[in-house]
Amino acid sequence: MKLIRGMANHRQYTDEFANGCVASIGNFDGLHYGHQKLLAHLAEKSSALKLPSMVISFEPLPAEFFMPMPPARIYPLRDKVRLLNQLDVDYYMNLRFNKALANRTAEDFVQQLLLDQLNVRYLVVGDDFRFGKQRTGDFQLLQSMGAAAGMEVCDTPTCHYKDERISSTLIRQHLAVGDIEASNQLLGKPYQLSGRVRHGQKRGRTIGYPTLNLLLPDNIAPVKGVYAVQVQGLSDKSLKGVASLGTNPTVAGREMRLETYLFDYNDNAYGQTICVQLDKFLRPEETFDSFEVMKQQIDQDAEIARQYYQE
Repeated sequence: MKLIRGMANHRQYTDEFANGCVASIGNFDGLHYGHQKLLAHLAEKSSALKLPSMVISFEPLPAEFFMPMPPARIYPLRDKVRLLNQLDVDYYMNLRFNKALANRTAEDFVQQLLLDQLNVRYLVVGDDFRFGKQRTGDFQLLQSMGAAAGMEVCDTPTCHYKDERISSTLIRQHLAVGDIEASNQLLGKPYQLSGRVRHGQKRGRTIGYPTLNLLLPDNIAPVKGVYAVQVQGLSDKSLKGVASLGTNPTVAGREMRLETYLFDYNDNAYGQTICVQLDKFLRPEETFDSFEVMKQQIDQDAEIARQYYQE
């Protein structure tokens, strides 16, 4: 998959879109089971029409632009790109959502971006997709403008799991209370966060718990706390451990981090890219009176995580 950051960078692919493309637009936060079905349909159409497929999304997400307290993110951008790379998508068009884009009318968005610049021949969207200034654009507008320009537009029905509508909102609600199992059912895959291992304060190693540190956005959806985890990227197999997601208030931390202690790993991982799979929520984040009290709690957390993986 090729990542295109903004329309200015689309020009270098003009020849590849000479005959058009098939596309889908949306936030795609979580790339959950419903998104996966939509993109599978897009891939089928791409193959049938012999045209490249494209996912169009935004940074920041529109809600993050408009709302002072936007919904939390299921995944940071880097994980959205990682997951799209695992799906049958040829291009990811990442549009900068700014004042100019927010003020663009729905009609201009369709005509100038989808038809004139991207040459979309087939468009698939979710059944609740809205776009353009003041969200005036909808499926009916896409269909009417598309019909006049030779762009076929299709919507996809809502997916359900156990009588619940699969949505990013519902997944956020499960993650916010540590219900990883329910989140995974709706995501259609285990919940993982990725990143490059960074140098931290190295306080963990002073109490016998050296950690692999990933820096995360502040508005990540999972509840702050301790998890039983598996890590991919350091070995030919998953490595098990225990991780703390949060700001580490005991040492007045401010950055959101995922700090992972692995049970059977002693090598240097700095600079390596890993995926940390959150398997089980163990407890909320706490502030401890001393390092000794914190170590005692980590001892308990590690033992609970070991027992969890032995079951």
